[in-house]
Amino acid sequence: MALLDRLRRDARRDGIVKLVVGAVVPRPDGRVLLLHRRSDDFLGGLWELPSGGVEGTEDLLVALHREVTEETGLRITGDATYLGHFDYRSKSGKPTRQLNFTAHAEGNTVTLTEHDDFLWAGPDEHGRTSAQTQAILAIWRNDHGG
Repeated sequence: MALLDRLRRDARRDGIVKLVVGAVVPRPDGRVLLLHRRSDDFLGGLWELPSGGVEGTEDLLVALHREVTEETGLRITGDATYLGHFDYRSKSGKPTRQLNFTAHAEGNTVTLTEHDDFLWAGPDEHGRTSAQTQAILAIWRNDHGG
């Protein structure tokens, strides 16, 4: 719990006004789930991790579970492990920090609600994502021997 409190404090200190949580959702074969943003959406065409906004004072891990389920239909099981963060400006120009976690999920059946495609990506496909997401995926691979 101390880590989650520190992450919020650090974000406030750094002038971040919006928090987003992202999930590296791996399969046993080492592939991870990437989602494709619709072309008419903010950052359209980008492949990304399942992610979404933290609502007010919502617990970060509760937000992570909620967002993964909302965007993919998958349910997170077990503990989530913090991997790192990156900052960007939201569509409305707000300083935003995406806090990324490893999050194991039940099953492989993905049901999309906000994206137009998904991919269980191997390391050779991680280059489809932003440089920031590639850095998070590299941390995950290093931590998990991938």
